Amino acid sequence: MSAMIINDLVFVAVAGFTLLSALGMVLSRNLVHSALALILTFLGVAALFFNLGAVFLGLVQILVYAGAIAVLIIFAIMLVMHGDPAQTNRFNPSLGTHLAGAYVAALLTMALSLSIWFSELPQVKGKTVEDAAGMLAQLFMGNYVIAFEAAAVLLLVAVVGAIILARGANQS
Repeated sequence: MSAMIINDLVFVAVAGFTLLSALGMVLSRNLVHSALALILTFLGVAALFFNLGAVFLGLVQILVYAGAIAVLIIFAIMLVMHGDPAQTNRFNPSLGTHLAGAYVAALLTMALSLSIWFSELPQVKGKTVEDAAGMLAQLFMGNYVIAFEAAAVLLLVAVVGAIILARGANQS
């Protein structure tokens, strides 16, 4: 098998995993399970970025979305939730709602596919980026280390503040 066929097979497998985890997130009746499936969806999207050669986007997807945002969502669920987690997500749409959603998703997918198929992508000549992630890491840990650390401290203070506010709301 050539490398191109293996790359295509890996892309299809990772895309299938990402779609299944996204469906699991939407269709799960348990809110905690939905949040965990959301993390798997974020990781699947990161794997797609890595497969397409966008290393920086894949790393940002893992750090920001699968790491920070998903953990923040789970913290919010756990701190605010009252009662049994198995009783969450009680909304059960009818078959008509499912079919309407599937129809809209199919139309959007078809429109996106056709727009990609018939568009002419620009050709970039003479521009090669050997190690974009390494170059960005050197900038973050070199010239912009103070701004990077300040943003990290600001996010930490925001998370601690949210936990304190959520605990105060639960104790009342």
